[in-house]
Amino acid sequence: MRFSSIFAGVSKLVNDYPSYSKVLVLFAVSTGGAVAYSESQQGIGSHLSDAKQTEFKKKKMLVLGTGWAGISFLKDLDPSMYDVKVVSPRNYFAFTPLLPSVTCGTVEARSIVEPIRNIMRKRTGEFEFCEAECIKIDDVNKKILCRSIFENCAVPTREFLLDYDYLVIAVGAQVNTFNTPGVLEHCHFLKEVEDAQKIRKTVIDCFEQAVLPDLSEEERKRNLHFVIVGGGPTGVEFAAELHDYVVEDLGMIYPKVKDLVKITVVQSGDHILNTFDERISDFAEKKFSRDGIEVLTGCRVVSVKEDSIIMNKKSTGETCSVPAGMVVWSTGVGTRPVIKDFMEHVGQGNRRVLATDEWLRVKGCNDVFAIGDCATIDQRKVMDDILAIFKAADEDNSGTLTITEFRGVVDDILVSYPQLDAFLKNNHVKDVKDLWKDAEGNDREEVDLEGFKLALAQVDSQMKSLPATAQVAAQQGTYLAKCFNRVIECKDTPEGPRRFSGSGRHKFLPFRYKHLGQFAPLGGEQAAAELPGDWVSMGHSTQWLWYSVYASKQVSWRTRVLVVADWTRRFVFGRDSSRI
Repeated sequence: MRFSSIFAGVSKLVNDYPSYSKVLVLFAVSTGGAVAYSESQQGIGSHLSDAKQTEFKKKKMLVLGTGWAGISFLKDLDPSMYDVKVVSPRNYFAFTPLLPSVTCGTVEARSIVEPIRNIMRKRTGEFEFCEAECIKIDDVNKKILCRSIFENCAVPTREFLLDYDYLVIAVGAQVNTFNTPGVLEHCHFLKEVEDAQKIRKTVIDCFEQAVLPDLSEEERKRNLHFVIVGGGPTGVEFAAELHDYVVEDLGMIYPKVKDLVKITVVQSGDHILNTFDERISDFAEKKFSRDGIEVLTGCRVVSVKEDSIIMNKKSTGETCSVPAGMVVWSTGVGTRPVIKDFMEHVGQGNRRVLATDEWLRVKGCNDVFAIGDCATIDQRKVMDDILAIFKAADEDNSGTLTITEFRGVVDDILVSYPQLDAFLKNNHVKDVKDLWKDAEGNDREEVDLEGFKLALAQVDSQMKSLPATAQVAAQQGTYLAKCFNRVIECKDTPEGPRRFSGSGRHKFLPFRYKHLGQFAPLGGEQAAAELPGDWVSMGHSTQWLWYSVYASKQVSWRTRVLVVADWTRRFVFGRDSSRI
């Protein structure tokens, strides 16, 4: 009774006072160390004074999606400033980096999801949520058409319109099949919680069918051949999770067929994990080789059948058929139909991804913003604005630039064009005056327009698109929310860089992505990590760092406790093999 009272008191304290600091510590047993994470939920953005709130009329804020981008935006937005509505076909947020763990029962599906209404009620202010899918965006009339589908209701399908003043599109992306025949019909995907649950059932089905008495040896091998198409982080992590599941749990439950299990990763590139440091890619390939996981690089899947895949080997041009009991397709993301239709209406029909400017505003329309996997930032090139930059820097209108004049605008250039900063770092340029040197390496006092173009000619080669990751989406959501929170303040005192093609300054600083590192769990309680500063870590201690970071990044204390409990349960009792 006393323990129950204490627990109830602590629970009430956490629920009633969410602004208290929260600290999670996971002890790294393998290294004898500890990793601590401290999180403090404080109000984001400056609240408006009573006078400003009186002057500021609430505008309708419509948010599409409850993924990483949408939830980060909602958690940091000041709801007292806007009338907020959220539309999404799922009424929960899913911690997608742990989906591979759900496929094998390392973590339960409900442990990584948090209901949207739970997240919203912890915020001061009002939110409205509609469980529906946006099927049409009318940016001219500022309306969207939504469709709700409830299979178990008397009227399963309804359509309705919603209007907005500001629209934030955060619908994510769908699986990219590259129009490969048979993929949609015969492959599993790993984008949603439901996908992970289907894979978990199929794995058990393959084993149960393999032990039936009337099967031949060839049929058993085919049933127990698991093929993962795509050697990126998701595909590699699933292969590692599946291998651990087979070795640590299923091998003991199905001893007669454990030696027939085969796991194959098919990668079109030359290496798996090709977005990571080369050292990590090499480490992963060697570990998979030791574990018996087959890695086929330089192979492209051209079609998928019910019991096999057809692939082409790039080196020889040879086409071969590979029997498979289950195929998981993990080759990247594509644009959703509603976004494709919207792109046609805003003049982006010739693009593959919805384009925004550096402030995440959709190009070609007003008051519409896009964040996360559904969009990409179309960064302006320095050479496109070179004449405007030159004129802005040439204060005396002499037709030439001195190094002093250039220094007067270089800070604004670095903010507006991040490729210049990357160019200076990659070429080890310590001072911008080094850009003024002529072909022989001699310093110059001033340059004309042609010399200025020549000095910055290679800068745009440093432009890179941001990856479609949870980390990018979360940072974009947080950035956009802070901009909306400070819209009145920055209208009076702009904080952004100067406008080279106009007068004044931009209202906000443009979005800048800060890479915080990435993990790649490789099974056997080993992982690889690539962190800022060219730091690479691999092995058992890195796996414990992974545990700590992923636990701390959970969206609530409820999911945090559930995930840690699942990991503990797996260590003690193993994974569950029930087909539920």
